[in-house]
Amino acid sequence: MNIRNSIRTGFDRGKARASGLAALLTVVALCAGDAVATTFPFGHHRRSVNDLGNQFLPFHARLWDLLHGRADGGLLLNWQSGWGTSFLPDLATYLTSPFAPLVALAPRADLAYALYAITLLKTATAAAAMAFLLPRLRPATGDRTPWWAPGVLGAAYGLCGWAALEAVYNPMWMDGLIAFPLLCLVGVWVREGRRPLLGPLVVAVCWTANFYTAYMATLGAALVLIVTAPRWRVILRGALTVLLGVGLATPVLVPVFLGTRYAYPGVVRDFAPAGGADLAARLMPATYGFSTPALFVFTAVPVLAASSLFRRRWLWPAVVTGVALSFQFGPTHLVWHVFATPNGSPYRQTFVLAGVLVIAAWAAVADGPPDRRALLGGVAVVGVLALGALGSGEATPWGWALFAAGLAVVLVRHRRLALPLLAAVLVAQAAATTAWGNKERLRRLDDYPPWSAADTRRADALDRADGWPAYRVDSGRPQTTGNEPMMLGGQGGSYYSSLTPDVFTRTMAALGAGWTSRGRNLQSLDNPVTDALFAVGARLRDGELVRTGGPVAPLVTVRPPGPPPVYGSSPFRNQELLLGARVYEPPNPSGACRVGTEVFLWAPDHTGRASLGDHTVKMRGQLPKWRAALVSLGIQKVPGLKARIPVKGEVACLDHARLRAAVAALRATAPTTVDVTSTGFHATLRPGTTGTLVLSSPSIPGWHCDARPADSYGGLVAVPLTPDRHEVTCDFRPPGLRLGLAAAGASVPALAGWVLWERRRRRESGREVEPAKAPMPQEREATSSAASGDRRV
Repeated sequence: MNIRNSIRTGFDRGKARASGLAALLTVVALCAGDAVATTFPFGHHRRSVNDLGNQFLPFHARLWDLLHGRADGGLLLNWQSGWGTSFLPDLATYLTSPFAPLVALAPRADLAYALYAITLLKTATAAAAMAFLLPRLRPATGDRTPWWAPGVLGAAYGLCGWAALEAVYNPMWMDGLIAFPLLCLVGVWVREGRRPLLGPLVVAVCWTANFYTAYMATLGAALVLIVTAPRWRVILRGALTVLLGVGLATPVLVPVFLGTRYAYPGVVRDFAPAGGADLAARLMPATYGFSTPALFVFTAVPVLAASSLFRRRWLWPAVVTGVALSFQFGPTHLVWHVFATPNGSPYRQTFVLAGVLVIAAWAAVADGPPDRRALLGGVAVVGVLALGALGSGEATPWGWALFAAGLAVVLVRHRRLALPLLAAVLVAQAAATTAWGNKERLRRLDDYPPWSAADTRRADALDRADGWPAYRVDSGRPQTTGNEPMMLGGQGGSYYSSLTPDVFTRTMAALGAGWTSRGRNLQSLDNPVTDALFAVGARLRDGELVRTGGPVAPLVTVRPPGPPPVYGSSPFRNQELLLGARVYEPPNPSGACRVGTEVFLWAPDHTGRASLGDHTVKMRGQLPKWRAALVSLGIQKVPGLKARIPVKGEVACLDHARLRAAVAALRATAPTTVDVTSTGFHATLRPGTTGTLVLSSPSIPGWHCDARPADSYGGLVAVPLTPDRHEVTCDFRPPGLRLGLAAAGASVPALAGWVLWERRRRRESGREVEPAKAPMPQEREATSSAASGDRRV
């Protein structure tokens, strides 16, 4: 028994060393690439590009506030953004990774550093998980396979082009990179009939962390299971394991699914496969392409996978080829992406191909390194594929040079030299790819500045002016990100998410708001009427805090009996309909406003300038991607002075006296008290109140008032009132939450039954086999354990 234990201990020590090596190489390569590119935190170039700065960093800021007890709202309702919006779908989309709460350990002003550290940690974890998986998936036989081989291959997976170029600024995708080897490990347990409880729990964690990439990882892991154990009982057991795990994750999955259904529609794209030359170029390091798959994996990996062809081992090369071809075929492309072509990079599943390629490389070396003939054959195959890149503009001189070095280092046969040379070329290729990606993203995508002393001053100003829930404070214009309220504080109107509610976008568009990202990134609307409608008592304007001038309507108001407003094409008239009073007047026949009124311009498709006297404003509109907001040109001070506006602009003149009178009327009939909670509000009405109670928040699905779904009044939450009603209580519950909790509740006893049944089956199987067992000598048992790789976890 001592011999067996010593062999097992040595095997486990080798696995631990391999995982540690994979993690170390991954972190060194990524940091080296960022340092070479002088990218944050190693230089002056910005790292926060695209949605990293615009979405993900602000959402992590809100998570920080929640964990520190500083957020307005809670896990279900976000009072800070979009005048009040659902938060659970956003939480499940961006923040349910087990790594996300680590941001709470950093100072709030250093969240960019924290998110960078989490990204490194996730990538290292993915590499270590792959290194841990490979010997379990197929144990090495004999002593010809060095202990470090899984470590180098694990690092190659963690440093694949998809991770270094695509997921590095989409940190929630990194959870899919971790999920693939973990789900493959679950497949190993399924194949061996073990871990009936742990398997579904791992599936649940992966799907909760990021359901989108977990779905892709599950497809890849299912393929690996089918290839390694093509038996229908094993496949059914695997399917049941996944169903139980997904069932446990449904409290976050169902609200996300329904949140997507209620979101403002994104861009509908037709899939167009990438060209062959560009595909060949993306096999090499130091390339970048937003619309082509990041196929790069350390060059030794495809060479080893291809070498199997010259040892008459066809299975894994065929699997790799099949997965790669599925990326280029429309129907399978849709299967990979949950049956919808994504708005953005169309090859988000590429990490699965990298994982399958690494597994194929391990299959080639698990029985000992390929001989020189097989290696030369693998080099020839990969070299021929790379020659197709000669017609592409994406290949770079550095990429060609490092690619050639990768081909050469595979042929090194001296075991003492192999590890340092392989590690050096792997790190060099990955670092160059990281550095090149940093450079190209800054050139092609929007970028956002890091937190600064000016941001601290703005946040402090909003905090000092905070009067919630008596009134809102808005982070205003101009905005640094689309989610400024989450970054700076307050309870503003701007909001950007993949789940931006359709009713919010349409309501704010009707009132004159501007947008980017084709309607999913709503900007703060700086307008006195909407400030009054949404209870904005103070806002930032050009970095300075300003009071909105006079009283504003309370958060909850009562409108007189009658039908709800029906919006038309003019935002000026729509604002009046929602306010319940006429406050705008048209310019006189000569085109000038009356002295003392405020001149407003509506030209949503205009990009350029407009002015009134010496006051000039800039506008950006290019429908449908950008929409210019309704803007103020200032107070009319000179009689007859006309605004210089675009030809298609509409001008209206705001009478502030009328606006103050309208606000006073709303305050006179408002509830006497309003208590706001993290999930809703409670209002006490004046005796005999009739009409419609209106909350100045979008009527997104999920609002319930006194046990019935809330109504809508001009796109806002509403409740019809009767004279005998004295109180109203409204709560927000994301659609699908109850269904998800019920599904998870049903999954728990199902999982318990499954575990008990599996344990009983194993006990009965053991009793049946035990009488037929012949005594095994200790030495023979140890040898058998070593040959099988001791598959216990």
